[in-house]
Amino acid sequence: MSNQKQFKLRPPVIAPETDQSYWLQSTRALDDTPAPALTGPATADIAIIGGGLTGLWTAIRILEADPAQKVTVLEADICGSGASGRNGGQIHSWFESLDRLASVTGPEEALRLAQASRDAIQELKALQDAGEIDMDLRLDGWIWSASSRAQEQAWEPALERCQENGAAPYRRLDAAELNRRTGSSVPYTGVVEEMAGSLNPGKLMRNLKKYAIRKGVTIHEHTPALSITPGRPVRVQTPGGELSAPKVLIATNAWASSIPELRRKMYVVDSQVVVTEPIPDRLDALGWKAGEAICDAQNQVLYYQRTVDGRVVFGRGSGGTIVGDRIGAKMNRHPRWVQDSIREFRRVYPSLKDVKIDYDWLGPIDCVPAHVPMFGNLSGHDNIYYAVGWNGTGLAQIPACSRILSSMVLGLDDQWGHSKLINQATAKSLPPEPIRFIGARTVRAALVRKNAAEIRDRKPGILSEAVVRLMPKGTTEH
Repeated sequence: MSNQKQFKLRPPVIAPETDQSYWLQSTRALDDTPAPALTGPATADIAIIGGGLTGLWTAIRILEADPAQKVTVLEADICGSGASGRNGGQIHSWFESLDRLASVTGPEEALRLAQASRDAIQELKALQDAGEIDMDLRLDGWIWSASSRAQEQAWEPALERCQENGAAPYRRLDAAELNRRTGSSVPYTGVVEEMAGSLNPGKLMRNLKKYAIRKGVTIHEHTPALSITPGRPVRVQTPGGELSAPKVLIATNAWASSIPELRRKMYVVDSQVVVTEPIPDRLDALGWKAGEAICDAQNQVLYYQRTVDGRVVFGRGSGGTIVGDRIGAKMNRHPRWVQDSIREFRRVYPSLKDVKIDYDWLGPIDCVPAHVPMFGNLSGHDNIYYAVGWNGTGLAQIPACSRILSSMVLGLDDQWGHSKLINQATAKSLPPEPIRFIGARTVRAALVRKNAAEIRDRKPGILSEAVVRLMPKGTTEH
């Protein structure tokens, strides 16, 4: 057994309502009854720390597998207040990551997980069609595009791996179709995954919470977990009470970095999102009328969609880093990155340069070196579980992988419980602080220089190229 007697957790800095994402601010009326905070002692069969997509979907899957379980979710703020309610609302499958998945799980499970993510998209559509979870899901396609020579053919490895496995989720696009579907002449080549698209993360989270409660999940909002005391049962201390359970799952994404063992294997970066005022007529005039999710292929990826009410949601992987686990108020909203995102928005849509920006916010991203999520037990504690490393892609991936998490926690002997994403033997450890922070800042500066050159079809400096090679790809949120 580990000598660790207690795990201290860093509660998130709660964003004031004015700093919340557009998704959460605009859907506040959908959830006017917060789940009560935990007061006094309570018990559960399974406690889940974190009321985002990971926590809620896993709670639902556990009860689908075993309705007799008493599952309690503790959420520090409101459900979805973390990355689950701050992302760009892009939903697509895992086929674009077959190589990364296969490097951890092997090709057979990688293909199964990619298909499971497609199945999850269909599941979400069915839930919306049945009136269970309204989320403004529009399966109008996910467009992966290039707007410079350096970005061209970024998708070729994914297409080749798909072809090798008999899958064909993508179709090539020419400049004319890209212009017609995006309303911009900047992206000029790319591919589209038609069984994908966009949604409203605020609506999703507000209604997923209600769905989970209908399924029998107990939820306590405004209840941050302050510490975890191992044992049988495990005890989770909160400001107003204590929850005891034989099993605990840490599902706090970026905030899981409070646990030293997990902090050695993960790092946190941010992504900036801005949202325009409603301009439906102007978007119609550009020909951009549907709900495609669009991204480019640069390292500081751009991702954008047209909302149902005719706004443009435009995000950029800003790549800002933190020291250790110090996720503070600047991870909610940070004006420093806003102008960068606005400048890129105006480059992609120059005719909209006069459009007012109504909202801006940041989202923290939990990343791991392999860019494939990590699940397992804390060392020496077979009843304390974790799920980290979504790397900014989770709207379809989390509902799929929640089946793995459910089987892991319940100890089921099925294909999900034997996933190689659990207790990954090859997971790499990262350098200690302050080396990690200094290195991340150095790499980010080189990345900014490289992207600035390449977007103008110029060659980056040799030093910038060399430094950027030190950074794993894909650390963006969309």
